Amino acid sequence: MRTHVVDHPLVAHKLTTLRDVETDSPTFRRLADELVTLLAYEATRDVRVQTVEVLTPVSPAAGVRLAEKPLVVPILRAGLGMLDGMMRLLPTAEVGFLGMVRNEETLEASTYAERLPDDLSGRQCYVLDPMLATGGTLAAAIRFLVDRGADHITAICLLAAPEGCERLEAGLAGLEVPVTVVTAAMDERLNEVGYIVPGLGDAGDRLYGVAGN
Repeated sequence: MRTHVVDHPLVAHKLTTLRDVETDSPTFRRLADELVTLLAYEATRDVRVQTVEVLTPVSPAAGVRLAEKPLVVPILRAGLGMLDGMMRLLPTAEVGFLGMVRNEETLEASTYAERLPDDLSGRQCYVLDPMLATGGTLAAAIRFLVDRGADHITAICLLAAPEGCERLEAGLAGLEVPVTVVTAAMDERLNEVGYIVPGLGDAGDRLYGVAGN
């Protein structure tokens, strides 16, 4: 597994405002959208392309086009807040959905919904999950995709914790598929209830509010 922390002043600027407890939901959604597009630029460095020739107004020119339609998979619900920013960069990509929930006592993830092709053989997948905290949800999502045949996985996360990266790597041990995590920052640690410190709180709640409150 490879982890890439994007070191760019615009990324740091937008992340700083996302962290601020005073940032309201509309602003949080807009900045998360913009930040994902910046992260997606780095995350798609290995996107598969093919060589083509086009005719410019002056002469023929060699170029590249996407070799296939990548599959973008937001993990519900918070991953939905990252989808528009990703699709802005990859408008021809296909989108699948994976609903996973973390048990707050055991910190284990379970799947409650999915909308994905049964056969992902040879597909390049981009998984959207705002917070790589304990790593259980992302590990389960990646294994789910690989079990269906995906052969190249890139996860885009707004934030990551060292413990989450370690657990993710352990959870993917023996997986014969390249996995890359692209994130805006590697934070200090997890607290006693599995939240990233300093983090930015619950990404889903800050994107959409607390349902029922």
